[in-house]
Amino acid sequence: MKNYLFVVVFSLFILSCNKKNKVESAVAAVPLELKVERFDKVFFETKPADLEKVKNEFPYFFPAGNDDNVWLSKMQDPLWKEVYTEVQKKYADFKPEKENLENLFKHIKYYFPETKTPKIVTIISEMDYNSKVIYADSLVIISLELYLGKNHKFYQFPNYLKKNFEQKQIAADVVSSFSATKIPPVIDKDLLSQMIYNGKQLYLKDLLLTEYSDAEKMGYSDEQIKWCDENENYMWRYFIEREMLYSNEQKLISRFINPAPFSKFYLEIDNDSPGRVGAWIGWQIVRSYAKNNEVPIADLLKLNAKELFEKSKYKPKK
Repeated sequence: MKNYLFVVVFSLFILSCNKKNKVESAVAAVPLELKVERFDKVFFETKPADLEKVKNEFPYFFPAGNDDNVWLSKMQDPLWKEVYTEVQKKYADFKPEKENLENLFKHIKYYFPETKTPKIVTIISEMDYNSKVIYADSLVIISLELYLGKNHKFYQFPNYLKKNFEQKQIAADVVSSFSATKIPPVIDKDLLSQMIYNGKQLYLKDLLLTEYSDAEKMGYSDEQIKWCDENENYMWRYFIEREMLYSNEQKLISRFINPAPFSKFYLEIDNDSPGRVGAWIGWQIVRSYAKNNEVPIADLLKLNAKELFEKSKYKPKK
């Protein structure tokens, strides 16, 4: 009997590998080349007298009503110049990241053929960590000052935020921003709906960032992923026993979904737990649904949370 089970499991593993290899071969054959424009470089290396040329080339960065003195001041400000110098040290050669993004957009084209190939524009902005990447149909705007490495001297942020100010998070943040164009916004306010919405975002990373680890997709350390794996059953029982899944209490979102240094069970385990464990559980539910239902990815992303959960056959690891 054991030998039989081994053969079955081994056969399923081989079939899965073959399917993955076929997908990756098809992805590699997608014809695509990204255009990258370094607005940060153009802006800070242009002479103030030539500001009008920059405005004509990048009109979407210069809203009407702003006096030119705002931009001239920024061009010549020593602090902004220092930020630009640090960005150039890290990204003087953007070719490796361009190749990584091209691989990402080949995957996007494979799963969503109707998607336009956008132009990548790099900028230096106001260190707004909530808008590190903006996906706007034909443009993807990347704020490079937020990808200088978690230990950079500029970053006066909590560790749970700045740990993701790494170069490899650029593509992950592009997927997060892209996902908002494919996943319907959450209408229901219950915890389960928020879990599933975030789980869909993370499942997209499974498909589009095939070389990334679960920790990199989630923005966790390896130890934090291990903690979730080891405590999955406990967390699930906690949610079920306290009838939290369909609760509309908004504090649950900040406790278990939003970025935070740790999740708030109000127990001794809090200090060991990572933030966003509700999103991680939602990811496992969406993965279980995808495993047990043959549904195109576009349909999966549109499915409402309750139906997806009920058909997922999700069972936490014990």
